[in-house]
Amino acid sequence: MKKTFQLQVEGKHPDRLLEAIKHDIRKYLKRERRRDLPEGADFWDFDCKFGLTEDTAEVVHLANVITCIDTAAKDQAKQFYVEILAKHGVRAKRPAGESREQQERHALDGFDDGDD
Repeated sequence: MKKTFQLQVEGKHPDRLLEAIKHDIRKYLKRERRRDLPEGADFWDFDCKFGLTEDTAEVVHLANVITCIDTAAKDQAKQFYVEILAKHGVRAKRPAGESREQQERHALDGFDDGDD
């Protein structure tokens, strides 16, 4: 999805327009996540960009896209650009000793389970 959204459209309430834009983005994400994964992939990941124009768009995390939209609306921007591209992702396995190190660190953090 590469799209410039208008936040001020004559005849439409800005709050309803903002909610409709958020709904379109969430609907796109849901549709992309429903697609079949390629062989060897574990999940769908997304590359996201956000800016007031396509030229000024910067990379943002997917979790921050809605926050960026709210900020643009709060700053009374007339439009904004969103780019969300789906890609497949593969989960990285933790090193075998990492979980054991975390357990040891937790045991040595100074908090007891009430053994006093």
